[in-house]
Amino acid sequence: MNKQVLITALLMLALGAGGGYWLAMPKLKVASTQPGVALPEANKPLFYRNPMNPSVTSPVPTKDNMGMDYIPVYSKDVQKNEQPGTVTLDSVTVQNLGIRTALAEQRTLERTIRTVGRVTYDEELITRLHPKVEGWITKLYVDETGEQVKRNQELLQIYSPQLVTTEEEYVLALDGLATLKNSPYKDVRQGAENLVKSTRARLDWLDVPVHQIRMLEKTREVEKNLHIHSPFDGIVVNIGAREGVYVTPQTELYMVADLSHIWILADIYEYELPDIRIGQEAKVTLPYDPGTVLTARITFIYPTLDPKTRTAKVRFELDNPGQKLKPDMYANVEVRIPLGMHLVVPEEAVLNSGTRKILFIDRGQGRLEPRDVQIGANAEGYYEVQKGLASGERVVTSAAFLIDSESQLQSSLGMMGMPGMDMGKKSSAPAPSTPEQKPPEPKPGMNMPGMPEEKAQ
Repeated sequence: MNKQVLITALLMLALGAGGGYWLAMPKLKVASTQPGVALPEANKPLFYRNPMNPSVTSPVPTKDNMGMDYIPVYSKDVQKNEQPGTVTLDSVTVQNLGIRTALAEQRTLERTIRTVGRVTYDEELITRLHPKVEGWITKLYVDETGEQVKRNQELLQIYSPQLVTTEEEYVLALDGLATLKNSPYKDVRQGAENLVKSTRARLDWLDVPVHQIRMLEKTREVEKNLHIHSPFDGIVVNIGAREGVYVTPQTELYMVADLSHIWILADIYEYELPDIRIGQEAKVTLPYDPGTVLTARITFIYPTLDPKTRTAKVRFELDNPGQKLKPDMYANVEVRIPLGMHLVVPEEAVLNSGTRKILFIDRGQGRLEPRDVQIGANAEGYYEVQKGLASGERVVTSAAFLIDSESQLQSSLGMMGMPGMDMGKKSSAPAPSTPEQKPPEPKPGMNMPGMPEEKAQ
């Protein structure tokens, strides 16, 4: 009987001690967070960080606009000197992901603009031949389109009553000058000379060839046919009349083009236009003959833009030896634009989120830190980095999307106040505790960290 009483007393004493400890726990917890109660120096937060915007901090505990508690930041966290989103990998994970890195370095960049152009005539080397008299074509010497002609080659002959009359007047003026050149009267001599000059000028205005005028002066015989000659070497692009046809000054007899110098009209996109300058050289190659390389020069940038293709016409001029380039043929055009020396990284290292450009910096020992950067020109497989990176830093060039996903997860967990989960490592998140007391054991229904606690019943 005494043994049962003793056991019952011990059980009652144990339950009383446990219940008292349990009832005292909330009071101890409240007391530890009340102002004026000193905490060990190692466990004092340095400041508090906004859970939704880590750049916003506070020196004292507070809440954000949504009622969420600011997250305490301790000295051990600051000593890590890591940016939010930093990912830590072990060597096995680095190998499995195939992560490669490259140094940010100074490099001379050169942008290349490639396009396809259409060959056309040099408009300054096209001549349209019209007669300056009315008449009939009596002889057509060049009667095939595309035929090669030489400078001063005779093309056709025209019979014109107006030309015959002018030639007769010139013969009479020459005869009159021969008779009156020894006259004692100066005015008479001067009048005969003026008549010869005016008549000769009319022959020039009618485009009578010089050799035909000299023959008229020598023989004094009127030539009824006017000779039309080619102004330069070229090809006949168009023939506007045939033998026996009556022609007027409005009639186009021939169109002759010189193909020794040609134009190439190419379309350049509007975002490439700022790099295009008059005088720049370009390399021209032919689709059917890649081994032939010609050098062209930009001579004109057309002032209008095609609203459908968002391109502008640019004119390239070049010599055409052997007339390899023919009108309406296509040619490949390449313009190289030197951009100078810049700090660059491989283009696969840059993650473009639309509003941000991100690089991952290799900090050693498997630590990869995200970095916002400002990029510039893109050329030869490299991006120019204008801001946010120093020469010699090592950047990740592969598996960046996987690392970025883990980095965003790390940042999200940090904002929620939850421990980080480094890739390739086990999670280690020791709960803060003091030597004097232990945190209470979790009870069913207990809230997650960062959520308001339930009041003790």
